[in-house]
This record gives sequence, structure tokens and C-alpha cells, in this order.
Amino acid sequence: MSIIYPWYKLGYVIPHLATDMDAYQFYRIAPEGMMLVTPFLNFQGHSLEAVEAVLPTFWERAELLVKKKVDRIALSGVPVASFLGRTRMQALLAEARERTGLPCDTDLEAHIAALTHLGANKIALATRWGEATVSRLTGYLAEAGIEVIGCQSRPMSFAENKALTPEGDHALALELGRQVMRETPDAQALLMPGGLWYAIHAVPMLEAEFGKPVLLNIISTTWAALHSARDRILHRPDPRWSKLLAGV
Repeated sequence: MSIIYPWYKLGYVIPHLATDMDAYQFYRIAPEGMMLVTPFLNFQGHSLEAVEAVLPTFWERAELLVKKKVDRIALSGVPVASFLGRTRMQALLAEARERTGLPCDTDLEAHIAALTHLGANKIALATRWGEATVSRLTGYLAEAGIEVIGCQSRPMSFAENKALTPEGDHALALELGRQVMRETPDAQALLMPGGLWYAIHAVPMLEAEFGKPVLLNIISTTWAALHSARDRILHRPDPRWSKLLAGV
């Protein structure tokens, strides 16, 4: 295998019309030669109706990624899976695998796989979401045997989440992460979901401060792809970005 070409292509279906933080953070943590291929949806809010509206487009994007010869397809967006519910999400992923012939995943299932790998079944949660979304997420995690024992949220509207600056995002990640970890010292890991959340530089800071793994969407999904690649891996990720990736 030539090292001058991408050795692994991760197809990452973004719920929003454009990507910035997803790609920026991916190329901080992914090893050399790993490529992100990002078709888009047009997710319009946190509700089952909003999820239903974009599912037909998801199948079109999956077909596009097959043509792009990706190695794996992942559907970004923890709220997407949370509002569908775990039973339906897993059925959709099984159908996607059958249709595409590729491994198919979603951020939330990658979080579950990563937490299981770490042996973390009691976690802290920090989000920028309201109670409706957080409740759906905690219920989904509970179905997988993962208990949220502490949560700090700064509820924002869909538009407000999109409008936050990187500086504000980073500060918020540190604020909420520190608060919930201080309140729940028994938590075995901290989950900070949200593809639009610019929190990558907060991860090593929080891990150093509390000694527990911190997971973002892009960290868990990248880990899941690398974990499945196993012997194909040509380069390892930089371990400074997260305890999870340090174990790849």
C-alpha cells in the first residue's frame, strides 16, 4: 500500500449544510493518511420530525459514499440517533450495511462502543442542549447499560449552537466539563456530544485535570474506525489528544 495516498477514507454524513468544526477537529486527531469524506444533510432542529425529514437524503448520501470508495460510513449527530431511539437506529444501521456492503456507524453508537471498551458504565455528561434532547440521549445510553450519573447543560437554540465562536465553545467546554466532573467524582468518563461544539483543545486539559477519559463525537467515531481497521493502520493517532485514542 502506497503511503502517498490516503490509506483510510471515513465517510461522515454531516447533519448540517456545511462542515467546519467537524473537519477541523478530525484533522487534529486523525493519524496521517486518514481522510474524511463529508456529504451533508439539512437537519433543521432537535425533534423526531426533523430527523424523519432528512432520512431520505441520508440514503442518497450513503450511495454517494459508496461511489467515493470509502472504507466506512458514519452518520454524525447524537440528536439524530437519540430521537430515533436505539432500536430504530440499530435497524437503520443494519439496513445501511446491507445496502452499501460497508461497515456503518453513528456517533452515538461509537460513543457506546468506546465507553464499553473503556469499561465506563457510569458517566458524566456535558451538553449545550435542552432537557428534551438530554432526556432522549440518557434513555438511549441506559438501553446500552450506561448510566448518566451527572449532567451539566447550557441549553441553546439550534441557531445559537451554530452561531457560537470557537473561543466561546472552548470556554464553555471547560466550564461545563469542570463543573460536572467536580460534582460527580465517581464518573468513569466525561461525554461531551455535539458535532458543532469546538471542544477538541479542552479534552487534554480536562483529562489532565480529572484523570478520566473525555469523549467528543469526532474522537469516538475516529476511534471506532481505527479500532475496526486494526492491522491496516499505517499511522497511529497522536496520543496527546485523548486517552481513548492513545490506546489505538
